[in-house]
Amino acid sequence: MAGDWDQKPQLSCSWELLLDGSYVPETSSWGNFVTKAKVRDPSGVGDGTPLVFGSQPRAGPIKQKQDFQALMLSRDTHRAGREREKVLEPRSDVLFLFQLQPEQLDCGAAHLQHPLSILQPLKATPVFRAPGLSSVAVASVSNYTVVFLGTASGRLLKINLNESMQVVSRRVVTVAYGEPVHHVMQFDPADPGYLYLMTSHQMVRVKVAACAVHATCGDCVGAADAYCGWCALETRCTLQQDCANSSQQHFWTSASEGPGRCPTMTVLPAEIDVRQEYPPQNKGGGGGTTECQAALSRSQKQGMILQISGSLPSLSGMEMACDYGNNIRTVARVPGPAFGHQIAYCNLLPKDQFPPFPPHQDHVTVEMSVRVNGRNIVRANFTIYDCSRIGQVYPHTACTSCLSTQWPCFWCTQQHTCVSNQSRCEASPNPTSSRDCPQILPSALAPMPTGSSQTIPVRLANAAFFQSAALECNFGQEEIFEAVWVNDSAVLCNHVVLHTTQKSQVFPLSLQLKGRPARFLDSPDPMTVEVYNCAMGSPDCSQCLGREDLGHLCVWSDSCRLRGPLQPLPGACPAPEIRAIEPLSGPLDGGTLLTIHGRNLGRRLSDVAHGVWIGGVACEPLADRYTVSEEIVCATGPAAGAFSDVVTVNVSKEGKSRERFSYVVRQAAAPCPTHPARFTPWAGSRPDHLPPAPQLPLVHSLEPAVGPKAGGTRITIHGSDLHVGSELQVLLNNTEPCTELMRTETSITCTVPGGTLPAPVPVCVRFEHRGCVRGNLTFWYMRNPVIIAISPRRSPVSGGRTITVAGERFHMVQNVSMAVHHIGRQPTLCKVLNSTLITCPSPGALSNASAPVDFFINGRAYTDEVAVAEELLDSEEAQRGSRFRLDYLPDPQFSTAKREKWIKHHPGEPLTLVIHVRASGCRVGAVNGLSSAMGLGEPSPPRPQKEQDSLGLERHEYRVKIGQVACDIQIVSERVIHCSVNESLGTAEGQLPITIQVGNFNQTIATLQLGGSETAIIVSIVICSVLLLLSVVALFVFCTKSRRAERYWQKTLLQMEEMESQIREEIRKGFAELQTDMTDLTKELNRSQGIPFLEYKHFVTRTFFPKCSSLYEERYILPSQTLNSQGSSSVQETHPLLGEWKIPESCRPNMEEGIGLFSSLLNNKHFLIVFVHALEQQKDFAVRDRCSLASLLTIALHGKLEYYTSIMKELLVDLIDASAAKNPKLMLRRTESVVEKMLTNWMSICMYSCLRETVGEPFFLLLCAIKQQINKGSIDAITGKARYTLNEEWLLRENIEAKPRNLNVSFQGCGMDSLSVRAMDTDTLTQVKEKILEAFCKNVPYSQWPRAEDVDLEWFASGTQSYILRDLDDTSVVEDGRKKLNTLAHYKIPEGASLAMSLTDKKDNTLGRVKDLDTEKYFHLVLPTDELAEPKKSHRQSHRKKVLPEIYLTRLLSTKGTLQKFLDDLFKAILSIREDKPPLAVKYFFDFLEEQAEKRGISDPDTLHIWKTNSLPLRFWVNILKNPQFVFDIDKTDHIDACLSVIAQAFIDACSISDLQLGKDSPTNKLLYAKEIPEYRKIVQRYYKQIHDMTPLSEQEMNAHLAEESRKYQNEFNTNVAMAEIYKYAKRYRPQIMAALEANPTARRTQLQHKFEQVVALMEDNIYECYSEA
Repeated sequence: MAGDWDQKPQLSCSWELLLDGSYVPETSSWGNFVTKAKVRDPSGVGDGTPLVFGSQPRAGPIKQKQDFQALMLSRDTHRAGREREKVLEPRSDVLFLFQLQPEQLDCGAAHLQHPLSILQPLKATPVFRAPGLSSVAVASVSNYTVVFLGTASGRLLKINLNESMQVVSRRVVTVAYGEPVHHVMQFDPADPGYLYLMTSHQMVRVKVAACAVHATCGDCVGAADAYCGWCALETRCTLQQDCANSSQQHFWTSASEGPGRCPTMTVLPAEIDVRQEYPPQNKGGGGGTTECQAALSRSQKQGMILQISGSLPSLSGMEMACDYGNNIRTVARVPGPAFGHQIAYCNLLPKDQFPPFPPHQDHVTVEMSVRVNGRNIVRANFTIYDCSRIGQVYPHTACTSCLSTQWPCFWCTQQHTCVSNQSRCEASPNPTSSRDCPQILPSALAPMPTGSSQTIPVRLANAAFFQSAALECNFGQEEIFEAVWVNDSAVLCNHVVLHTTQKSQVFPLSLQLKGRPARFLDSPDPMTVEVYNCAMGSPDCSQCLGREDLGHLCVWSDSCRLRGPLQPLPGACPAPEIRAIEPLSGPLDGGTLLTIHGRNLGRRLSDVAHGVWIGGVACEPLADRYTVSEEIVCATGPAAGAFSDVVTVNVSKEGKSRERFSYVVRQAAAPCPTHPARFTPWAGSRPDHLPPAPQLPLVHSLEPAVGPKAGGTRITIHGSDLHVGSELQVLLNNTEPCTELMRTETSITCTVPGGTLPAPVPVCVRFEHRGCVRGNLTFWYMRNPVIIAISPRRSPVSGGRTITVAGERFHMVQNVSMAVHHIGRQPTLCKVLNSTLITCPSPGALSNASAPVDFFINGRAYTDEVAVAEELLDSEEAQRGSRFRLDYLPDPQFSTAKREKWIKHHPGEPLTLVIHVRASGCRVGAVNGLSSAMGLGEPSPPRPQKEQDSLGLERHEYRVKIGQVACDIQIVSERVIHCSVNESLGTAEGQLPITIQVGNFNQTIATLQLGGSETAIIVSIVICSVLLLLSVVALFVFCTKSRRAERYWQKTLLQMEEMESQIREEIRKGFAELQTDMTDLTKELNRSQGIPFLEYKHFVTRTFFPKCSSLYEERYILPSQTLNSQGSSSVQETHPLLGEWKIPESCRPNMEEGIGLFSSLLNNKHFLIVFVHALEQQKDFAVRDRCSLASLLTIALHGKLEYYTSIMKELLVDLIDASAAKNPKLMLRRTESVVEKMLTNWMSICMYSCLRETVGEPFFLLLCAIKQQINKGSIDAITGKARYTLNEEWLLRENIEAKPRNLNVSFQGCGMDSLSVRAMDTDTLTQVKEKILEAFCKNVPYSQWPRAEDVDLEWFASGTQSYILRDLDDTSVVEDGRKKLNTLAHYKIPEGASLAMSLTDKKDNTLGRVKDLDTEKYFHLVLPTDELAEPKKSHRQSHRKKVLPEIYLTRLLSTKGTLQKFLDDLFKAILSIREDKPPLAVKYFFDFLEEQAEKRGISDPDTLHIWKTNSLPLRFWVNILKNPQFVFDIDKTDHIDACLSVIAQAFIDACSISDLQLGKDSPTNKLLYAKEIPEYRKIVQRYYKQIHDMTPLSEQEMNAHLAEESRKYQNEFNTNVAMAEIYKYAKRYRPQIMAALEANPTARRTQLQHKFEQVVALMEDNIYECYSEA
């Protein structure tokens, strides 16, 4: 402030008057200033309101008074009774521009003693309008005037004005929300790039522009910010003073120059052939100039011309390069001074550094930048293309694509390739146009059935060159067939057989050169062949026969099948079956969309076009909503009167609905029709028994009738019969639909859309798109509610503080919620108090910060319409349309006056608490986050405020409780709260918590302890004295004993250190093994031979008859093995079901006849079910017999798996009924019934393909990995315990050092002569023999291996000396009275020793199996009775026993880590679904279980999960996992069996849904995989979901699949043997079976008991005699 109104300076009129009353000479230049002046009207009655002025002349001194312009911001001051026109109408939302005339500047007036008055009124034109302007600062930059305006709401507006004083851009930033900007704003005198401003509590230094937010020249210049421009050589947006050499031309581009002056570049040539030596001329030619050609002629070859335009300084003499990215650069230079800075030359990118071509693309686009002084200043793209890639990218249109591409490419017919140089083509007729390419001419082909053989003609064009070449027809998916030339324009695809498991599948047809699969004849228009499968996708007759319109020749016969050549044309389908109709009523004038659901509802639309009737009224089907056979949607016709009748569909046969459709009438009585004969829905009068017809809908009222024009109001329309019809619309103003419709008979509820203007609009209720229902409903759109302020504006981070929202028109608010952006937790629901007040609990926050607040009124986000319209919000607020913020501060902390945690209080005495409050934090003076995106810079570093900021909580916002008693708050200050309790605190508890609550924040500050009487105090003192005396005595005893314990401790410490050292060493070894074993095992496990799968028949007999069948135990044996010359033995399993039926020939005729009759009985469903139930009811029919009967039935009915499946399902239904009545979760848990074993067998048959093709390989690899890992460590031959295992019971808990020995072994057997075999020096000789046999015979099934006892092992110690190696001989060592088995270390066999193994004629059976030896006489690695032996031990044994055996449990983890990959692969194979072979049986059976559960009302998902788990994973997969010998011809050792038990347990846990409660005492077989079980469970759940999401199988599809399985393995088993064994059970329980047949009505009606008696009579005299002879 330079001037003072009371001073009178000595001035002359040659000085110019400034508006603040100060004077400067004519030659002085103006600076930035903010000042005040008082302006009065000439009458002297003005109010003298201070006005804020600010100006900055463009440049230099002011020469003329007329040039002076000022910006005036008028304040909102009003005074009544003004008599004359004022100098300026007082307003707070207008920025004026005015010109001072010469006569208005009276020089003499400046010398008056009173404030300056203007002689004539000032007239001004508004430049910018905004509410609540409070301050102004002006600067002139370049050709712009920049105005900074402060507002009363704490915002700073930045406005850029052009020379015409028009607004070209504006920016808004929030300085301090809710705090007005002070009228004093001042530019920094030292740096005009900063502006100082103040609010009520802070002072801020703000940068006038944040240019750095603009990353490109277009953004920078296009922002129209007067301060910002593009610094070309620094490639950044800056202030002019921040850009080097900005005063020189073209270095800095200002906003006034426009985005058109930004640097751009064009590259010539723009397209480069990747195979050309030198780049061709630009074939476009559009960008070439004389300058470019001259520069190119003077430049080197292999270069590029760069045309640079825009504002850029001269590049001559600067360090230049062309940058291609990835640190690849080439030299660039300006050709010469003749072309200035517009033309540059650049070396081309070297060929070896060309970027790779993207997949399926014949070109790559390269971005190149010109780099000057280390910065990329301008960039452009060029293209590198490769014609030879076109054939790879478009293999089926190679020639056509080559000749139609944008590149200059040519097609070589002979080489079948695309080239860029025509001279590379061999002499042959090469096409020059895409129309001349050899190509297929597509023709329409009739659909062909799956599996049928067809000959397909294919027409060709321009194919004469290929007539001598052999062609093949390719249908994709490796479906290739022979093609035969007919002439030069046609070929035939012979004997084409295509298959599909879908309803219809389209196969693409293409022709390729034989033997050259990647070379196709062009197919510009793809030719396709449709293949259909009648058995798929047609569950009923109408859908099946309706496929005739598609060309599918299908016929219906219980299921949809392919029509044979001699079969007659299909006949009529069954009558339509209508299951449901909706809606059930509609208006008389029709138009209701009636939906009919059912089956056999026509083959095509024409079948039902005139066949849908409601009584006598037609219903017109809609073509676009008709679904063949399943659904008809029709529009009802008009009816002459109200009635109700069934819906009929006539498709050669008539079907009727169970429900009735009603035509409704108005409530008022309607007149009778004039011509009743025209409408006779019942062919007579209305029947008396029909219910009265519903009425036409009527509407009565609407509530609420008003709402904000933003929409979201939920209205309810009241009326009657509003549920009539199918289509309902509620329209506002006859155009805008009301959404979220819900209706009942008496009301319609919907959400009103937004309106455009506050006005009443009609509400129209329409049924069936007809006219509006009369009701004269009107809804008034009112002005939207307005939120003016929120208070308080601070909240603790826990939230819950009551925020009062003030505003207008809240009476229209139905619901409102409050949400906080970025850091807010869940939004909170608010409460409307009245039309001007709303209260909201503040949401909780994640951190202490200031955050914007949103309100949602009636489900619509609240927006400040005025602020949005006038663009007074910053960018973040503009996105949300709201300007409110909430400051989150830390939760307040409370404590008692002395910070004590316990407060004693005697009951009956008054209680007053003094609670200290610690402030929640302090705020800073700078503005956090002055958004640089608004065009203003970041504030200067923050300065803390002097006064500490708190939440400013009121007394009612505190809640203090002592236990459940409220403490009455009496005094509240900033630091202290006083509260008192007047009522008694007597309670049974002696302690009460003191809690204080603010919003959602609760804090317990202390505990109130209620004191007792003096007697209690005396007793306490006596007790303390006694305790003190006892403590002294105890201390004396302790000191005495501690000396004695010290000596014992020293001794124990030495032992502990020794033990700790050994434990440390063992853990280190275990860790090393875990890290190395996996890699070693993966390298070693490389099988070159196939997997030794058992044949299907052996798989079935081993699975069906493991050990539960007496037949298996008696006759399923292995014959004695005979060794051949190669050392192998040929062994074939001889199961009775696989061989002939051995009975004497004399008995055969009667036996075969009887078995035939018995077989026919078993194929009778009623007999078989009664037969099974009758046997199961017998107490002596044990589980073993049930398993045997189920397996025999499976073999007997193997050829009729469809029939077997139906029997199994019926028996399962009975089992489910029995289980559902008790505990359904226990069903299928065990195998205790015939049907459960039948299910196991059924799953084994259906899953065999999956087992062999998908699971077999990972399962076999896991078995090999387990065996390999076990053999890497020591194995005790007597106890069977091993160093490496997964089973704790089989873990060798000793530190046995074993070293590997590589032995050179010769053996004339199994096809190999000699090998190097790896063994351990701790192996017994039998173990060595087994490893040698495994190495030699690994390509031979195990059943053909020699056994270890059949061979001798001889060691050649020297050229003349050899030894026969045995487990026991005269050299065996005896320890503790036991003989130790010989090992390689015992014989001291060195590394690389030569051994020979040969077959022996006489077996050494004196020892028998090593593991069966008496442990009292023999041992191998450890003495099994160590722990029970007498205390006298050797030093070695004593030392070894000190190591805790539990430390060896880490070896379990080592083995698990090594095998983990193989186990994961196995589980993924089991629990995955192959797209080409989905598990149809699993899907079918799981759907059956879900159907049964739904029928019985079982909705518990856990029960269904248990049923599925019990039926597949636990019933089939666990059985396979535990018994690999069922699948492979291998030897399952005890070690492998123990490991598989742990793996099977992990699989069982993965399929379980119960949580594993594991602890330190849990068994290790559960703990070992506890971490992996959750992941495995997710895989199981995903597998079950994938099965559930599969397309359901019809009975026909499943029967076809089962029939295929039966045909695949027919004649594998002797069913007569199975029938004879089943008959034994029938004979044994003959009376009970007869009684059951007599009791069954169906069996009695079909005389099944007599047929059974015939079988018994025929066989009774012969079967036992014949079997005894056999």
